[in-house]
Amino acid sequence: MARMFRVLGFWTLVIALMAFVGDMFEFALLFFMQTAVFFLLGYLNFTEKTYLLMFWGYMVLAFLGFTYWTVFEMGIPV
Repeated sequence: MARMFRVLGFWTLVIALMAFVGDMFEFALLFFMQTAVFFLLGYLNFTEKTYLLMFWGYMVLAFLGFTYWTVFEMGIPV
């Protein structure tokens, strides 16, 4: 399971680099931070249950943040 967090770190790094090249600096910074966290967690060698709980916590926060942003910050298109 620790390897999967390193895999997540790799893919968030790829997304961050593509966003950086595309001049989306805030988006790239968000994904660079996620990359650092995923790599750090991947090398801490927690138990599988701990990794699963952290992943589901991450997913809940990500979906809540995405939903908040799309509903309240983006507004209704005209």
